[in-house]
Amino acid sequence: MSNDSRRLTIGALANEARVNVETIRFYQRKGLLPEPHKPHGGIRRYGELEVARVRFVKSAQRIGFSLDEIADLLRLEDGTHCDEASRLAEHKLDDIRAKLADLARMESVLSQLVCACHTRKGSVSCPLIASLQGSGQERIPGDAEPA
Repeated sequence: MSNDSRRLTIGALANEARVNVETIRFYQRKGLLPEPHKPHGGIRRYGELEVARVRFVKSAQRIGFSLDEIADLLRLEDGTHCDEASRLAEHKLDDIRAKLADLARMESVLSQLVCACHTRKGSVSCPLIASLQGSGQERIPGDAEPA
C-alpha cells in the first residue's frame, strides 16, 4: 500500500494517526490495514496511505460504524461506489435512530421510576426495586402486560 516517500515505523505511524501501536496491529489482524513486507533483518515501513487509512477507520468508528461495516466501506474506498456507500450509511442511520428510540424509552421509564421513588410515602417498598423484581406491586412503564 505504501507508495510514497515517507517511510514510517509502526510507532511513527501510530503517532501520526493518533492511535497506539496495538491499534495498528489489531487493524492488521482484522484485515483493515495491510501488513507491509518485512525486509530480511529489517523493520516494516508505512507511508501516508496507511496513515490515511487508519484515520478513515477512526473517523468511521466515531460516527458509529462497526469494524465489519468499516471493512465494507473500505472495499468502496475508490469513491466510485457512492450508491453502495449510501446504502450502508442509510442502514447505519436506521440502526442509530432505533437505538435513540430505545434510549428515549429507557429514559422515560427510569425518569418515572425515580419520580415514584421521590414521591413514595411511609414504609412501602421502593418502587424502583419492586418494579425490577417484578413483584406485581409496581409494573415497569412500557413493559408488555403479562400473558
